[in-house]
Amino acid sequence: MSLPLARYRPVFAAPGSLAFTLAGLLGRLALAMCGVSTVVLIADRRGSYALAGAVSAVGVLSGAALMPLLGRLVDRLGQARVAVPAVLATALPTGALMLCLHSGAPDWTLFLCWVLAGTSPNLGGMARARWAHLHRADAAVLHRANALEQSLDELCFMAGPVLGMVLCTTLAPEAGLLTAWVLGTVGTLLFAAQRGTEPPLAAPAQHASGGRGLLRTRGFPALLAGFLAAGVLFGAQEVTTLAYTDALGRQSAGGVLLALVAAGSCASGLAFGAIRPRRPAAVRLAFGAAAMAALMLLPLAAGRSGAGVAVLGAALLAAGMGTAPTMISGMTLAQELQPAHRLNETMALAVSAILVGISTGATLGGALVQHAGPGAGYALPVTAAVLALLAALPAAVRAGRVP
Repeated sequence: MSLPLARYRPVFAAPGSLAFTLAGLLGRLALAMCGVSTVVLIADRRGSYALAGAVSAVGVLSGAALMPLLGRLVDRLGQARVAVPAVLATALPTGALMLCLHSGAPDWTLFLCWVLAGTSPNLGGMARARWAHLHRADAAVLHRANALEQSLDELCFMAGPVLGMVLCTTLAPEAGLLTAWVLGTVGTLLFAAQRGTEPPLAAPAQHASGGRGLLRTRGFPALLAGFLAAGVLFGAQEVTTLAYTDALGRQSAGGVLLALVAAGSCASGLAFGAIRPRRPAAVRLAFGAAAMAALMLLPLAAGRSGAGVAVLGAALLAAGMGTAPTMISGMTLAQELQPAHRLNETMALAVSAILVGISTGATLGGALVQHAGPGAGYALPVTAAVLALLAALPAAVRAGRVP
């Protein structure tokens, strides 16, 4: 049965909504390309994947630290006024990294360059803030908009790493990162140019009177803990899958398997968004996390049994289907918990928690597969999914709808 994609038409009813969505898609594709392009570039020029991974991780953690600060500025000054100088500033670390690699500069200079790469604006969060403003009066359409955003994220993370790898291996090691920078800059500038859909700024009095920390909002720290656990799941699953296929002598299949995870998540996100929500977001989040935990048992079983790449691929495709509904519900709940005039900062905190989780999951997953075998690594995503469920349960119980 085909997905009822016609139900997504109301999402684009507002003038300019398609334009900012397509512009944001370019920027997010660039983000998805950046990680693998950086690793391939440094590994090729310096001959060390360990160094390449460490430099890339520094960039991720830098982004996680700076993103909430940029989000706060966006809430106070507006999306265009912050996003444009922020994305133009990324030319400095990108150019400096290239220069250091070609001039034979010491390894520590690569870390110094890439710690400045965290100024990339959070286009996904800004897009969600626009949807929340445009569809603030219709919860059902906003639910579909959030589902669409999550599905677009998955689509980018299916295509981005593949595109980055192709450019780096067929043109030049620098081609992937340079293309990512160009796409990210152009996408952000086009996104910022869509001023008609940009949320209006709150009155200065609102910021003055609503200055308490977002982390003091009831339920929000637990929600961030859930996002952190989801990030651990993503990072551990990626490392474990690549290690598993490498152990089987099928290293090239790793990218295909990860694309299957994203494909399952993308499909389930679109299907979930087409269904009219009938339960509170907190309850939907708990059910999504429970389904995610159950489905993550499939790749664990396939990996531990040595069933092979084909069976593992089917298991990962199914496991991916539990991800998007959970993330959609989590982002919706974040929008409900925090005031509208601080929504960009809220989204940035959520994404930062995910990024920290990904780095943590990749580190823990790598250690686990090194000492316990590749198949055992899939136990960490299961554990992370259970932790995400535990973080979601209190809010679901408070909603008073859990059977």
